[in-house]
Amino acid sequence: MNKQIQRKRFSASLLLFEFRNITGNPYIHIFGIGLPVLMVLIFGKMLESNIPNAKALSTAVTGLFLGLGTMIPLAAMMVGYAATFSQELEKGIPQRLELFGIDRGMTIVSRILAELIFQVCSFVVYFTVGALILRIEAPAFTGLACYVLCIVALGIISFAAAHAIALFFRKFGITYCVTMILYFCVMIASGMMGIDYEMLPAPIQAVARLLPTNYIVRDFADIWRGREYNFMPMLQAYLFTGALAGILLFFSLRRKAGKGVCTS
Repeated sequence: MNKQIQRKRFSASLLLFEFRNITGNPYIHIFGIGLPVLMVLIFGKMLESNIPNAKALSTAVTGLFLGLGTMIPLAAMMVGYAATFSQELEKGIPQRLELFGIDRGMTIVSRILAELIFQVCSFVVYFTVGALILRIEAPAFTGLACYVLCIVALGIISFAAAHAIALFFRKFGITYCVTMILYFCVMIASGMMGIDYEMLPAPIQAVARLLPTNYIVRDFADIWRGREYNFMPMLQAYLFTGALAGILLFFSLRRKAGKGVCTS
């Protein structure tokens, strides 16, 4: 009984430790909260000056707002978590935690829960700013539920990819470089940098069709309002990116396990 109580208390402390790691990471605040809020305000004001029709403007701003919201899990998970985890690997923190008897599974669960809490806080800030400043349309219940589900799935895929990349390179510099390149490539291909999907070259459009963010940016305003939508292309994109992240994670774990290196 004493061991169970002690274990439960320590898991709460570990969760707090992981959450402090997230909030202490400047890259997450810059690219995960500051950048999407800044971009949605800038592009939103540009749309207001170019679209005189109120209804069309509200639809365009809503689509922009929902699309740029995908930057939050991408930045927090793919860039922020990868940067933090690679620094921990460089300093040997996972090995030290194991010396104190901290289970690897508990560490991973604490990290996932801490990331989830931070995601919720980030979206509260993001939606509060959007509701106060921009003309965001009210969602249908199904639209809101689909958006939450899509963001959670995107966060899980980004977390797995970030864990795999950090585990593969084990160095902050190269890990940060690779994840930042992926971050901006996804943004460009998904039309979040001011270039619409239709304006992209055909090879980049082919890549964009494999990214879930592309469909969220282009189509989610209709889903948000409860309109009928063909989810098959988006689902295929989620399955593809999820499988790719899973394969990367599998080979990263196998590579380090073969060398006898701690992977938590």
